[in-house]
This record gives sequence, C-alpha cells and structure tokens, in this order.
Amino acid sequence: MVTLSTKVTIARIVLTGAVVALLFLPGLAAKSVCLALFLLASWTDWLDGYLARRFNQISPLGILLDPIADKVLVVGVLISLIPLRLVPAWMALIIVAREALVTGARLSAARRRVVIAAAPEGKQKTVFQMAAIILILISLIVRELPGPVASLWAAVPSAVAEAAVATLADIADRSPPDGRAHGPHGTLVTPLAILPVP
Repeated sequence: MVTLSTKVTIARIVLTGAVVALLFLPGLAAKSVCLALFLLASWTDWLDGYLARRFNQISPLGILLDPIADKVLVVGVLISLIPLRLVPAWMALIIVAREALVTGARLSAARRRVVIAAAPEGKQKTVFQMAAIILILISLIVRELPGPVASLWAAVPSAVAEAAVATLADIADRSPPDGRAHGPHGTLVTPLAILPVP
C-alpha cells in the first residue's frame, strides 16, 4: 500500500511538471505561480519525511523515491533554465550528470533489494540547490515588474543564484559516502562498495 508520505513524495514529482511548464509562460502571474508551486514542492521534501516519522510510515519505497523526487525537481528546473539563459549549460550538465549517476546507483541497488537512503549531506546540498533556484525564480518575477529599477534589481538574485549553483557544481563530486542502506523490509544493512551517494 502506498502511504500518505509516499503520496506526498509523488506529488513533488507531479508539481515539477507544472513548474517547468509555467517557466516558459510570459507574464507576472505565470512567474508568480511558478515560484509558489516550486516553494510548495520544496516544502513537500520536509513534509513527506515528517509524515513518515510521525505516523511510522517509513518504507523502502518511500526511502527510494524521496531522493529521486528531489533530483527530478532540481534537475528538471535546472535543465529548463538553460534555454532561458539563466543558468550556463555546462554548469547544469555537471550537476545533472552526477545526479544521474547517483540515481542509477540507487536503482541498481534497489534491484538487489537494497535501498540506499539519502545522507544528511545530500539533503543539505538539495536545500542549497533549491535556494539557488528560488533566487532565480524571484529574479524572473522582478523582471516582469514595470520600470528600469526592476531590470537592475532582477540581475542581483540571478547572479547570486548562478554563483551558488556554480559552487554546488564544483563540490558535487565531493560528497562523502552515504554509509546507509536498507534491506527489503527497511532493515539497516551495511552497503558494499557503492558509488558515494548523497
């Protein structure tokens, strides 16, 4: 049975599609709703964990889907920002390539009935990535406002966000090994030599 916390995780993946679609729509309303939905999707990253612990709904499926949903949200938005020229392609591709390797390692382990959970360091990295994206989305809203001042201030959060994403891209391959894996029933087991997983 799919638990409530897992449904919240799945909702984060669904919200990603809405956020990406709104990114390409012009107008202040579209950009504002885009930011609101991204904030909601980011909040579900905390909510699903809280629900799982509060109602004792921690499951192998939830442990597997939670970091994947995070990556779908962050990577999906980052890729969408490339054609909008808000994030350099090389910067986003470094992050995307690493996240693809990490997700592949998780799925490969899952086929062996071992679920690799996200480490605290990986969660912190995700929070920084989400914060950088929020700054970029705020810059898009400011750019929709009338007046020359808007154009001047719009570049500020965007530049800060690009610097943050660049830093994350630089340290993306330095995350320490996760060191935690869960067996088919959520039992903690010692992982074998697996790629460092956040």
